[in-house]
Amino acid sequence: MIPLRDICEFLDTFAPLETAEDWDNVGLLVGDPDRMVARVMTCLTVTSDSVTEAVEDAVDLIVSHHPMPFHPLRRLTTEKTPSRLLLRLIRADVAVYSPHTAFDSAAHGINQQLADGLGLTNALPLVVQDPQRPEQGSGRYGLLQRPIKLADLAQELRRFLGIAGLHVVGDRNRDVRRIAVACGAAGQFLEPAGQVGCDVLVTGETTFHTCLEAEALGMGLLLPGHYASERFAVETLAERLADRFPKLVVWASRQEKDPLFWANEV
Repeated sequence: MIPLRDICEFLDTFAPLETAEDWDNVGLLVGDPDRMVARVMTCLTVTSDSVTEAVEDAVDLIVSHHPMPFHPLRRLTTEKTPSRLLLRLIRADVAVYSPHTAFDSAAHGINQQLADGLGLTNALPLVVQDPQRPEQGSGRYGLLQRPIKLADLAQELRRFLGIAGLHVVGDRNRDVRRIAVACGAAGQFLEPAGQVGCDVLVTGETTFHTCLEAEALGMGLLLPGHYASERFAVETLAERLADRFPKLVVWASRQEKDPLFWANEV
């Protein structure tokens, strides 16, 4: 067994909490840092499915990308979903740690993994947080080895994420090379991507009006979905934890699933 505090310290080294966005809620959110841990499950989000899996499989720690709780709670009752799920976890003595936007921006975090998966070279942060540390910041952008059609880039992304489809904004036959990535719901990165000359922004999801703005700017958008743009990384995080702590039993949630699916998958 491993002290929870040691796991938290490792996660903070891997995805420094100081790099999280100001509005975020990150770190150890539920649990006693001095307790001993034997079984760890990673997941994208704390849901009814992931909580049931954690309780039934005697998990000691959930490392959830999305925080739980995220917003302040005035009461812990069974009337609302967040507090109901937290009560189940507390009763079962399951701790919760969330790296969220710190994991998004980490040197080997989600956005860097997306950049690597697409074959981007010389990837840099899209939005630098500290001018004294230009290598640290949100999102990534870089160059493909050679220009390719937007439609072909969409297929590369689909294959990397292992998904059935994705939404595309822009001329599918246009050649693109400078690519920005920002996982999750990150339409706000469209303007910074344009400022550094990107042809395309890859993000999980965004609004209709951001899609229209991308068209107006002559930029492409690839939208694989929020879940798909991040879930793969909680699987690699489970592998990283297992490598660092061989005495732990670690896995990525087997029950977690995307709430959205394509109609032809019904």
